[in-house]
Amino acid sequence: MEEIFETEEELNEQVKIRKEKLEEMQKLGKDPYVITKFDVDTSSAEARANFEKLEAEKGEEVGESYKVVIAGRIMSRRIMGKASFIDVQDGAGRIQSYVKRDDVGEEIYAEFKKWDIGDIIGITGFVFRTRMGEISVHAQSIKLLSKSLRPLPEKFHGLTNTDLRYRQRYVDLIMNPDVKKNFIIRSQFIKFMRKYLDDRNYIEVETPVLNTIAGGASARPFVTHHNTLDINMYMRIATELPLKRLIIGGMDRVYEIGRIFRNEGMDPKHNPEFTSVELYQAYADFHDMMDICEGIISGAAKKILGTYEVEWMGEKINLAPGWRRMTMVEAVREYVGIDFDAISDDTEAVAAAEAKGVELAEAAEKTWGNALYACFDQRVEEHLIQPTFITMYPVEVSPLTKKSPEDPRLTERFEAFICHSEMGNAYSELNDPIDQRERFEKQVEQRERGDDEAEMLDEDFLNAMEYGMPPTGGMGIGIDRCVMLLTNSDTIREVILFPTMKPQD
Repeated sequence: MEEIFETEEELNEQVKIRKEKLEEMQKLGKDPYVITKFDVDTSSAEARANFEKLEAEKGEEVGESYKVVIAGRIMSRRIMGKASFIDVQDGAGRIQSYVKRDDVGEEIYAEFKKWDIGDIIGITGFVFRTRMGEISVHAQSIKLLSKSLRPLPEKFHGLTNTDLRYRQRYVDLIMNPDVKKNFIIRSQFIKFMRKYLDDRNYIEVETPVLNTIAGGASARPFVTHHNTLDINMYMRIATELPLKRLIIGGMDRVYEIGRIFRNEGMDPKHNPEFTSVELYQAYADFHDMMDICEGIISGAAKKILGTYEVEWMGEKINLAPGWRRMTMVEAVREYVGIDFDAISDDTEAVAAAEAKGVELAEAAEKTWGNALYACFDQRVEEHLIQPTFITMYPVEVSPLTKKSPEDPRLTERFEAFICHSEMGNAYSELNDPIDQRERFEKQVEQRERGDDEAEMLDEDFLNAMEYGMPPTGGMGIGIDRCVMLLTNSDTIREVILFPTMKPQD
């Protein structure tokens, strides 16, 4: 708690004093914790806006006509004998309140002077403008609703320690009101996305979080144990395979917004649990998914922020529709200087990549496709600042994607990049069950060579595919990344209310 007090002893002393105040109130039969309800009728923002409207209509003769009931947390106070000013913070902001002994009563005023910053109170009164011009609430009655036993951080420095902010998000939200804006934008983004998809006749569904097979992505899963069945289960790493089962079952447009769990490292762009949307549309392909991806992100920016122009990671980004689209081969040719269209031999492709200092993963086969992807992954992503769709991925890194009719080494897949960050991933979905089995088997071979992020073979999914799956376009979009973009946040922890943290001793 170094943000608040120099020593633990000082903190403990403050907590002790507050607990003694509470005990005194309880002995007098004035325990604030027994209060179950307080009928608030106005927020701080509403009080301010409504008063300004009344002023405009009536001039300065508003008087005591605008009555309100507000509630919130005491954030500052100025005790001045028979009258005091306090700042009250609620979910919509802050407003000043004028508390006068003759209005609230001598006994209540004496109690009020013993209350602490951080205490939660309720006020009934009327709105007025002070001589200094500040819109305030003149308290006619005041009530303690909850006692704060821990002091808030010192007001001038606030809560700035980022580790402490993420661990104690509740204090972060109290002391840094701007933090709340990120999560309001997050909610607005999800709301916009839902409406966008619902308006296109998609159905929102829910699929299991616990599975007997971890599939739908290349990632290391979390493992848990089901006691009754006495089996290990995996927390989902994607919602892809259950949603495709629904496409097979005749639900032609489905999506799911939900938590995904991957047992991987943490960095500014990754948290072990994150939120994504996956959507699937029968009789569509990856080009349709590109249009939807662009429509969601650019449309959300315009709706929520009022502009396509945003700043992220120090870059000015233009999200206006019409994003650049280029194949992976074109991107590697432009940024790495290798023309994979002119190479057909695996050995030549690997040698060309290595000549540029690109290394293939140990578990990866030395193939043309893996060499192409390694060049892109290691040398191209860093250049993708403005919104760009990279298309036509090698089959080796796309086990669930339909092959290109023009070049069977490639698949009809794209990833969307903004500021060298992947925002979405989409396919023309593989619907050939025989081809799918062969690719699953290759993934199993990779697992046996030590790649614990390779796909597992899902027999039930193959069984479902054998009933016939229509041509389908599918996509996943990382919601946390999109919110980072819209809020100019440089770490995913700024847009997840409770990010994963290493436990303190």
